[in-house]
Amino acid sequence: MQPDQLSLPLTLLLFGGGTLAIALVGVRLTRLADRLADISGLGEAVFGAVLLGAMTSLPGSVASITAAAAGRAELAVSNGVGGIAAQTAFLVLADLSYRRANLEHAAASVTNMINSALLVALLAVPLLATSGPPLTLFGMHPASLLILAIYAFGLRLAAQTRDAPGWLPVYTRDTRVDQPDAAAAAGVRPWVLWTDFLLSAAGVGLAGWLVGVAGIALVRHTGLSETLVGTLFTAVATSLPELVTTLAAVRQGALTLAVGGIIGGNTFDVLFLVFSDVAYRQGSIYHAIGQQPRFLIALTILLTAFLLLGLIRRERRGVANIGFESAAVLVFYLAGMLVLVIW
Repeated sequence: MQPDQLSLPLTLLLFGGGTLAIALVGVRLTRLADRLADISGLGEAVFGAVLLGAMTSLPGSVASITAAAAGRAELAVSNGVGGIAAQTAFLVLADLSYRRANLEHAAASVTNMINSALLVALLAVPLLATSGPPLTLFGMHPASLLILAIYAFGLRLAAQTRDAPGWLPVYTRDTRVDQPDAAAAAGVRPWVLWTDFLLSAAGVGLAGWLVGVAGIALVRHTGLSETLVGTLFTAVATSLPELVTTLAAVRQGALTLAVGGIIGGNTFDVLFLVFSDVAYRQGSIYHAIGQQPRFLIALTILLTAFLLLGLIRRERRGVANIGFESAAVLVFYLAGMLVLVIW
């Protein structure tokens, strides 16, 4: 399927169909993840950050690789980083849907705070790479290898902290503690759940490829910049699993899984840049992007910093039961999107 040969109606059909498939399968992924977190003993924060985060990130990953392989560097980068920004904003919607208290207060987790700090570190590396010399090593920039190393270290640190935390959050009546549901494991064959989980993940991956192809065609049909299409169209479409799974997890009372899934998905999404760097054959992808993707990376660091502040501060109740961090994330995200539109 060649994006340059797609008509506008077929492009819209592929984009809409892929988006719908991503949203529908995302609900099933959440239900399976909540049950697997209980029977595996990993806990909601770790399972959400590693497995659910990675699986719901598959559509965006495939879309970025598709764009990079086609030589669309800015579309690939903006799809990955734009997805992180959009998913952080999705937490505001989840916060609004949870009426009992501020979501960041109720889902107290040291693991989620560590993953947030890890995300800030990971996002800083591409900015450093764009300011340095255009080096390549084994067909990729050394910054991509550094991202992989930091990601692996961060996951190990988060796992160690979960098993032996140096400190614990103060529990209040609004805190929802992650407790395994013994009933969920009774009479369940784990391999059936794992098979279903992986098949669902493969489905959203295929849908992500369709959205990626449609995104390349949209650039041609609309005349919009690759960064704008990647940030407002493909990134939001491929991030729908995170929105769906987060809202579903909140409704199911799995608050730690909801927050952990978003943050874990965001940290995994930084790896999109690594995959894209490998798929982009014209050199370092970090030196093939312009000012708009750099602006987007800086904006995403700002949003993540506000989220981390909220997780640490744990404001109990704010306006409409959301804390200052949700308000700041929403304001800066909308302002950043407005800047990209009028740029």
